[in-house]
Amino acid sequence: MRYSSLRGSVATAAIPKKLNRLIDSKKAKICVIGLGYVGLPIATEFAKRGFSVYGFDTKAERVKKLKDASSYISDISSSAIKLLIRKKRLIPTTDQAVLRDSDVVIICVPTPLRNKRTPDISYIIRVTKVIVKYLHAGQLIVLESTTYPGTTREVMLPILEMRGLKEGRGFFLAFSPERIDPGNKRYKFSNIPKVVGGVSKEAGLLTKKLYSKVVNKVVYVNGAESAEVVKLLENTFRIVNIGLINEFAMLCEKLDIDVWEVIEAAKTKPFGFMPFYPGPGVGGHCISTDPLYLSWKARRVGFVTKMIDLASKTNLGMPKYIFSKIEALLIKRGMKISKAKILVLGVTYKKDVKDLRESPAIDLIELFKRSGIDTAYSDPHVPYLKIDSIDMRSVECIPKNIRRFDIAVLTTGHKGFNYKQIAQHAKLILDTRNAFEKAGVGLKNIIKL
Repeated sequence: MRYSSLRGSVATAAIPKKLNRLIDSKKAKICVIGLGYVGLPIATEFAKRGFSVYGFDTKAERVKKLKDASSYISDISSSAIKLLIRKKRLIPTTDQAVLRDSDVVIICVPTPLRNKRTPDISYIIRVTKVIVKYLHAGQLIVLESTTYPGTTREVMLPILEMRGLKEGRGFFLAFSPERIDPGNKRYKFSNIPKVVGGVSKEAGLLTKKLYSKVVNKVVYVNGAESAEVVKLLENTFRIVNIGLINEFAMLCEKLDIDVWEVIEAAKTKPFGFMPFYPGPGVGGHCISTDPLYLSWKARRVGFVTKMIDLASKTNLGMPKYIFSKIEALLIKRGMKISKAKILVLGVTYKKDVKDLRESPAIDLIELFKRSGIDTAYSDPHVPYLKIDSIDMRSVECIPKNIRRFDIAVLTTGHKGFNYKQIAQHAKLILDTRNAFEKAGVGLKNIIKL
């Protein structure tokens, strides 16, 4: 059986064999689309292992920084970028024509939520329409961006097949959920097991072979849909448990019980318990956004995800809860919150990582600003904030500045904060992360969440 490809007539059976050989010999040219927190680590890892990698991004400033050997992601050193570019293993570019020469295309584009908290897969659709212009026989396309089940087969596949090539014979399409954990020194791309699932069996096996060249363990599942749901299950597990512990923290406050002490005691049980910790909400793309993709898809098939929806509502409500807690603390000290000066300590969603995506600290600052409260922030990783109505610069966390504020609210427990110094000079502290106790600092002016 033969078919007509965009490069002429090619024997169907020969295509996966050729791609197998290219992957085995590391001669397969790889194009990683989207050089953010997921794409750049993937691109650099394949390049380190001997593959030629095009790093494609539409953001010219990102590409320029990489060409200048300047990394904008803390997990990837500038020296590593410089070496890979000098060896011509990594080629940063804004030229989409590199897709024509690529044997493998890995997609790492954003999948945010719309205003009504429904999935926005416009980036996936847009990039798929670009890929199909250069699609040729023997290409493997892998989507890494988290999305709802069915996206790979129901949305991408019809677009890619528009020009005549058929998946499983002319080209191959698979899904492999990203598991990058920014700032994690123990688990990197190469030692985190990789899940892969193809639209066709051939696509799944090719993807398994590809990632086995750079990842210690690859887990094969039967179908792209299963791979898509794996990622959603992982983060649904987290959002539900964080929602539970946030609710538990509010209950413990009513009972006048230290929730942090309870958690520490509970986690001594060697089975049947996994500790989660309360906080000002959830941030990052994974926990705050991914489960809502599953919730949205569930509604489309007539199923209501009660636990996901409740957990999401609980977590989204934490900034308002903290606002009311601050208000109550200040009233006890004879001060109205509207007259207070508030310092927010840490604005990234995760400690020691320069990442503001879905950060609950931003929501808290917006609540303060809308209420006309004199608000400032300090974060060693974020020199300035310019998001929506917020336009602020970080305040240096030194004694004379700390003393200016009526209350300091710790929302992100960066290691760079001098907790002892803050505790000595702050009039009042609300610690939403239990960071001061962990730092061994006395608690006389510190209120825990």
